[in-house]
Amino acid sequence: MLCHAHPDDETLATGAIALALRARGDRVAILTATRGEKGEVMPGPYAGLQGSRELAAIREAELARAVAALGAEHAYLGSGTARVPGLAPRRYTDSGMRWVTPTVAGPGEDAAPDSLTTADEGEVAADIAAYALSVGATDLVSYDDDGGYGHPDHIRMHHATRAAADSLGLPFHVIVDRADEPYDAWLDATGHEESLNTALDAYRTQFRREGESIMHVGGQPDTVLRAAGLRRA
Repeated sequence: MLCHAHPDDETLATGAIALALRARGDRVAILTATRGEKGEVMPGPYAGLQGSRELAAIREAELARAVAALGAEHAYLGSGTARVPGLAPRRYTDSGMRWVTPTVAGPGEDAAPDSLTTADEGEVAADIAAYALSVGATDLVSYDDDGGYGHPDHIRMHHATRAAADSLGLPFHVIVDRADEPYDAWLDATGHEESLNTALDAYRTQFRREGESIMHVGGQPDTVLRAAGLRRA
C-alpha cells in the first residue's frame, strides 16, 4: 500500500515500484491524502484555474488515469474504506507550501482548517489504518522523514503512515530514489516503460515529460524514475 500526499506523487516517486510489484504478481493499493488543491499549474489551458475547485476535479481525473495505467487500486484519505468506520467522511485538503530554496520546500502560511497538516495526526493515522485493513495490506510505504523535499503534507504522511503501520503490526518502508543509498529491495520497471509513460503523461497540469526528462511546474528539472527502492524504517 503506497501512501501519498498529492496526485502525481504516486507516479513520480513510486510508479516504477508499483509496476514492478504488479509484474511479480503483487496487489498494489494507492492512498492519496489530498487533491493537490494548492499546487501550482503548468502554463497552458489550465493555468487560470490555480486555486480553484475546478483544478481539484481536473487533478482527480489526472490521478484516475495514472492509477489505471499503473494497474493499482485507489482511495482518497477520509473517504469510503479510507475512513474510520462510523465517522462521517472528511476531505483532507492540500496544506500548501513555500520554497525555502529552489529544491527544498517548507510550510506555507495559509493552511486551511480542513488541511492535512491541521488535522489531528492520530485521525490521519487511523484513516490510513482503516484503508490498510480494507485492502488486506501487508506492507505500508511512504516518504522518508523529510518528505522527500520538505513539503509539510509529505512529512505528515510519513509520520501518520508509520503510526498506522505500528498500530497494525505491519512493516513500514520509505522510498529510496537513488541506488547509491541504503535499501532493502530495488524494484525495476524495465519492460513497462509504456505504462509508466502513460501514467506520467496523465499529469498535464503538474509537469512536462520529454523522453527521460521531467520539468516540474516550479522549473525544477528531474529525471523519470524507472527503478526505485524500499528501505524498512
